[in-house]
Amino acid sequence: MYLRNSITIFVSIFCLIHDFLCNSTEITSGRIQVNGVDLHYQRTGSGEHAVLLLPGALGSSQTDFGPQLKLLDKKAFTVIGWDPRGYGRSIPPARDYPEDFFSRDATDAVNLMQALHFKRFSLLGWSDGGITALVAAGSYPLLINKLIVWGANAYVTEEDLALYNAVKDVSKWSPGMRKPLEDLYGINYLTSTFSTWVDAMTNIFQKFDGNICRHLLPLISCPTLIIHGMKDPMVPLFHPQFLHQQVKKSRLHLMPEGKHNLHLRYSEEFNKLVEDFLCSA
Repeated sequence: MYLRNSITIFVSIFCLIHDFLCNSTEITSGRIQVNGVDLHYQRTGSGEHAVLLLPGALGSSQTDFGPQLKLLDKKAFTVIGWDPRGYGRSIPPARDYPEDFFSRDATDAVNLMQALHFKRFSLLGWSDGGITALVAAGSYPLLINKLIVWGANAYVTEEDLALYNAVKDVSKWSPGMRKPLEDLYGINYLTSTFSTWVDAMTNIFQKFDGNICRHLLPLISCPTLIIHGMKDPMVPLFHPQFLHQQVKKSRLHLMPEGKHNLHLRYSEEFNKLVEDFLCSA
């Protein structure tokens, strides 16, 4: 009887340890209702430091952050990737772009993390997700631990609009850039949604003097890392320089060979930057 009980206890402990290790290293998926929308998210890791990954325009957790979900330190961090409303697997609803869509995404992102019971968390935002992260950090400063952005801008210029319009026709994108999004959305949804995004950015330029979140940058109080690829074809250097000037506790890191997707192309270097910054005092 004693031996049988000992074996049962051992097996139970082994199963608990196995489940914990699996749950902390696996990438799991879930859905949760936030602000009237069922948002899809992915989760991995078991660390005390919670981190939210914010994808770019038409992006999703899986298409935009594969190397981060797989390789960021799972003992140090609990990593959440999400699909903003109308993107990825957070459809329906279909994506739309009201004048406040960046603020809406920021509120969705913050409320998602609170619904998942994270009191404070850090933000990693790429491109549009970087803008959303800036808005969230400026609007909810008490909730944000640290902030990392790349490929982001706080305002829109004529130069930016020229760059956007040059790629408005998605049929002219490289196959490597277009195919993952075609597979995710289908060509019709991809084409119409990206075209509407370009129109929305044009509206911001015309109606709001290009301002997206310039007014919020001085309100960001958390330590901030701004990463910029010197070969980024979509975001001129003056944008990260402006962010660095306006965000008080920020530093700017330049990657000489980096392009817009530097976190995917140079994921090992990028992930080390992220981990070092998030773990620093």
